[in-house]
Amino acid sequence: MKIKNITLHIISMPLKKPFVTHLQTVEEREGIIVEVQDADGLIGLGEGVAFSTPWYTEETVKTSYHMLKDVLIPLMISSPFPHPKEIGKRFEAVRGNSMAKAALEMSIWDLYARQQNVPLWEIIGGTRHEILAGAVVGANSMTGMIEQAEVLVQEGYQRLKLKISPGADVGIVKELRDHFPSVSLLADANSAYTLDDKARLQTLDEFGLEMIEQPLGVDDLVEHSLLQKELSTPICLDESIVTPLDMKNAIYLNSCGVVNIKLGRVGGYTSALEIYRLCQENSIKVWCGGMIEFGVSRAHNLALATLEGFSIPGDISSSSKYWEEDIITSPIVVKNGVADRLAGQGIGVELNRKRLSEVTRYSETFNA
Repeated sequence: MKIKNITLHIISMPLKKPFVTHLQTVEEREGIIVEVQDADGLIGLGEGVAFSTPWYTEETVKTSYHMLKDVLIPLMISSPFPHPKEIGKRFEAVRGNSMAKAALEMSIWDLYARQQNVPLWEIIGGTRHEILAGAVVGANSMTGMIEQAEVLVQEGYQRLKLKISPGADVGIVKELRDHFPSVSLLADANSAYTLDDKARLQTLDEFGLEMIEQPLGVDDLVEHSLLQKELSTPICLDESIVTPLDMKNAIYLNSCGVVNIKLGRVGGYTSALEIYRLCQENSIKVWCGGMIEFGVSRAHNLALATLEGFSIPGDISSSSKYWEEDIITSPIVVKNGVADRLAGQGIGVELNRKRLSEVTRYSETFNA
């Protein structure tokens, strides 16, 4: 793969509604759009999904930009490579910084598929024609949550994710379950609990949740293993699974029954596909998580979720849920709880250059 240049765009857009968790309220979303161009003029697209502050992981937009500019791009162009997997392996020489790695690696996978003139989902072995979609209910009041949930259910979303924390959990889950007795509900704790909260978490078993996501520490596997033995509700690991080794250890310890695979969190496709394989071989369910993304990362999520094992609805909502206008020419659309896989080359979307220009704060191009 002969690379001509790489362009980084730092962009920022206001959300249509604030995204609320116990850790952070996000009203303006920053991100990094990556373009990798080859000698023939084809362009592969990636997206850096770190937030402006380190509330989800230690990475931020600024640290990701530094890693891309000063470390990862020079490493990528340091010698030729025949396949995107080589870049995933090459980046293992750099510790951490998964979201920066993913942004660049995703663009290389997209470019590779475009060079082959096929969709990216075909390259990675995807078979699903329709991708099951879920959505996050995030509001700062019970009334607001119910109203959001009603809209999402009417739009056909098959799974709702609720944000919970100590003191804002059992009542919220009960209220949502009473209003929506047949809808699949997932409670996402974002590491808000400790083992001392075991009894409170056990109370949630009665509501038929599909899973409780990341109840304990962000880097923990052992205590999740202890907790899972005490719950009938499956634990889903999110932040704890960053590498395939993390996944192997979670399997050895029986730390979870489900894994949320996010391309940004695990460093891109090379790592994600290995984690997916380990889950398939060990009967652990998987689904595709979201990061309040712009359209580029959302399209990558669609490609990943075409893999047969992604049978749980993922965080793949319509572009219009978050943005007045997305940065891609054909916004992602979910109808009746499903999104169709994209048929074009690569990830199947192109940048809306006018919109990109409107929301770009800074751009820089690096020659290979």
